[in-house]
Amino acid sequence: MKVLYLECKMGIAGDMLASSLLGLFDDKEKLVDELNAINIPKVRFRLDEAMKCGIKGGHLTVLIDGEEETSEDVPDHHKDHDHHDHQDSNGDVEHHHEHGHSRTPRQIEEIIEGLNLSKEVRSDIREVYEILAEAESEVHGTSISEIHFHEVGNLDAIADIAAACFLMHELDPDKVIVSPINVGSGQVKTAHGILPVPAPATALLLKGIPSYSSDIVTGELCTPTGAALVKYFAFEFGSQPVMAMEKIGYGMGKKDFEQANCVRALLGEVNEDIDRIVELSCNIDDMTPEELAFAKEMLFDAGAVDVYTISIDMKKNRSGFLLTCMCKEDKKEALIRCIFRHTTTLGVRESMSNRYILSREVEKIDTPYGEMQVKRAFGYGTKREKLEYEDLAGIARRTGRSIMSLRKELEK
Repeated sequence: MKVLYLECKMGIAGDMLASSLLGLFDDKEKLVDELNAINIPKVRFRLDEAMKCGIKGGHLTVLIDGEEETSEDVPDHHKDHDHHDHQDSNGDVEHHHEHGHSRTPRQIEEIIEGLNLSKEVRSDIREVYEILAEAESEVHGTSISEIHFHEVGNLDAIADIAAACFLMHELDPDKVIVSPINVGSGQVKTAHGILPVPAPATALLLKGIPSYSSDIVTGELCTPTGAALVKYFAFEFGSQPVMAMEKIGYGMGKKDFEQANCVRALLGEVNEDIDRIVELSCNIDDMTPEELAFAKEMLFDAGAVDVYTISIDMKKNRSGFLLTCMCKEDKKEALIRCIFRHTTTLGVRESMSNRYILSREVEKIDTPYGEMQVKRAFGYGTKREKLEYEDLAGIARRTGRSIMSLRKELEK
């Protein structure tokens, strides 16, 4: 399974996400040319190299009428604003252009419909804007039809969202997993007053998404555009899964901090047969082998994945057994009850583990002795197969031959 993992230790903004995705492609200039052909009015994309804390990455710059507007070009009263005028971890104010200009959802829709993109990508862009519209309407206490997009309705924001959706479509991962998001810390000056980070609309967009505040950077690290894109594309949130990495992309911000200011995108293969397993264990020194064997049988009947015992030395130098039962979490309570019912233990220990298993399949083959089954396992760069024991044992009983000689003959 192809998995895209987004690491947001320095928050996330639309252009940083798009830049990190672009870094996963070999022919980046070709993708930039394709972005420039999608027909956003007045917009041109340019890929710039950037270095943060010794790490080389890229920044997908949006030019409006051939010019890039930096935060220094924006009047003081437009700096560090909340959802209306955000200064993100790029050091850019998210509404770089067309100050004071806002667009209605209908005007945004007209721009989206005019884009030279597939129906699927246009639909993604539209869905992201619907997520933004819902947050805007709730923050301002008005209906979606009555809202006006401010910084997220400007051409550079439209370009960031369109680029991210287009590149995500080109990558076509099976799953997108996102780390907990660093929102920054402190406060932001807004047209409505001084507000805490994250700003109101961003906080709404992050509902249900793991996020945290960091004292490393004072300021806003997660923008509404970044939060909306993550909310739309992420399948799940958490730590990086065990994956065979193939590509790494760095999307850089413009400001410099002690910590590398970037979104890191990791693309790789993840084995689907990974699950969480519960291990229940207890020490026993006063049961007979027959009683233990029956207890193990009952645990398997109750849904255990595996049950085993290990000989141990207990207090007062008595010999005993460590009984371990492995199960899925939904079977845990039933198996704890089963352990207490069928053993003499007074306490059960629990631990959670990741279980990495090979994919398995069973195939029937024809042999000189009739049809039999072959068990195959594969994954993590490994392949193996084994003849089914019960089938081998049945042939051995019929022919009087040993299992070892039959296996040697049939495996050839």
